[in-house]
Amino acid sequence: MALPVGLGVLRALVKEISVSGESVKPLVVGGARELAAVLRRDLGRGAKPGALRAEDEPKGGAVYVYVLGGEPTSSDKAALKRARRARVPIIAIAAWPLSDDVSLPYVLATDIVRLGAGQGFPLETIARLIAVRLEEEGAPLAARVPVLRRAVCERLVASFAKRNGIIGAAVFIPGVDLPVLTLNEIRLVLRLEQAYGLAVDPRERLPEIAATLGAGFGFRALTRELLDLVPVAGWAVKGAIAYAGTRALGEATLRRLEVGAPGGH
Repeated sequence: MALPVGLGVLRALVKEISVSGESVKPLVVGGARELAAVLRRDLGRGAKPGALRAEDEPKGGAVYVYVLGGEPTSSDKAALKRARRARVPIIAIAAWPLSDDVSLPYVLATDIVRLGAGQGFPLETIARLIAVRLEEEGAPLAARVPVLRRAVCERLVASFAKRNGIIGAAVFIPGVDLPVLTLNEIRLVLRLEQAYGLAVDPRERLPEIAATLGAGFGFRALTRELLDLVPVAGWAVKGAIAYAGTRALGEATLRRLEVGAPGGH
């Protein structure tokens, strides 16, 4: 049986992901001086040198986490405006009682973290918001900022599973969807490994790529058998298997990486 993904396509994918890890933009943390220093310390645990930047100039950053200690001042608004102009995603931390019906300039309502009185920084919540905003580009940053790793990887697994579920349900011609589904699965595995600091080298990643190709053939065989049993709702069966298969592959990869990769447990 012919491979569902050509070697040229695989080489291009590996090169794309490898290049994305060579010039990683830093995580920029600014705002209220003392609070921002605490947040940088918490986010920077185990981070590589240069992975976090401490200033109110967001340009050149991967994401801008900005801490406000009170009502936005003119300097706060100017910093947020610079981030918007530089097209840098903003995550705002409101360290004072900010009601839900009050917005911040240049910041999406969904990207505001409101702290309660005496509450520490919710790192998991902040990491999840960063992961949502960066999507795939969060993987090379997570390799340098381990605090982000789990959230980024969980977002990647959920995102790719949903993407493949939609493709599996939408493509009606048998076999046409397999190359796309398989390529997405390989892309997911490589991004997860990148987030854990593994080199995107085709010689080193060959076992994982081969295993992903094998999984693709297995899911295809299962789909054919189920379509024979449920021919009427075939689109739903294909979508469900594509989603579940991709998610299972991603979660299995995460378990392997958490045990055996650098920075794993």
